[in-house]
Amino acid sequence: MAAQEFQNVEMPAPKVTERVITGRAGLPVLLLSLLLFLAGPALLVVGAVQAHNGGSAAPALLTAGPVLFLLSLLLMRGLTVVAPGQARVVQLLGSYRGTLRADGLTFVNPFTSRRHISTRIRNHETETTKVNDADGNPIEMAAVVVWQVEDTAKAVFEVDDFVEFVAIQTETAVRHIANSYPYDAHQEGQLSLRDSADEITAKLSAEIASRVASAGVKVVESRITRLAYAPEVAQVMLQRQQAGAVVAARRLIVEGAVGMVELALDRLAERDVVELDEERKAAMVSNLLVVLCGDRGTQPVVNTGSLYQ
Repeated sequence: MAAQEFQNVEMPAPKVTERVITGRAGLPVLLLSLLLFLAGPALLVVGAVQAHNGGSAAPALLTAGPVLFLLSLLLMRGLTVVAPGQARVVQLLGSYRGTLRADGLTFVNPFTSRRHISTRIRNHETETTKVNDADGNPIEMAAVVVWQVEDTAKAVFEVDDFVEFVAIQTETAVRHIANSYPYDAHQEGQLSLRDSADEITAKLSAEIASRVASAGVKVVESRITRLAYAPEVAQVMLQRQQAGAVVAARRLIVEGAVGMVELALDRLAERDVVELDEERKAAMVSNLLVVLCGDRGTQPVVNTGSLYQ
């Protein structure tokens, strides 16, 4: 069965892409918030004293105190901390406003919601999956993929759960690659799961990247971590591999033996050591091949008579 060529997976076009925003410096706003946070209760206390003494400024102070206190809480709500390797997806009333990627303390509109997204490099290892290869043989296969979020807007708005999406699409790609290639190559130049590790890994990475691109995920690397025949056929396949290895070794031995016999006959003829007719040459070739191709040591018989006795 011929291996299937890799084709890009058709995914829906993304409706939202990432837009980076910076926000305002958060430290001055934090200091102002703390000042208002302390000023509010202080004005309440002063207003209460003024009201007790009959002061005319008491109503204004009693009103300004809670207002300043609530304003400080509102400003604090707009403060956002972004750590290295993290981003914040900012939404206002359901509308995407942008993504905060700059590290540090930032102030944004306090009425916005900010969703935390990790942009660190992650890895996902699939469970060992039993699947048929291109020849229909049951095999066990597992892989690990190294990935990270590249577009936070796609990760949040294009899929429900981008972590689960990566896991499912990785397993799907592993199954497809396993179904597309045989475990062992049956002819020279054919790609196989066992013998073409680099080529298969490249195709696996390309297919996973194509599947998860719509979720804003970039694939750094993928590797096959387990590849073996299923237990029910492993012994039979091992015997077949051993038989193939024995045949290949025998073929090499025969080719070497034939070369040595040819060399021996040529050297004897060159140096005119002995003249052999065709029948004696055939006997010599037969004896040499038995000695050189046998899997055990031979017991030579020494001829003490004439050449033909």
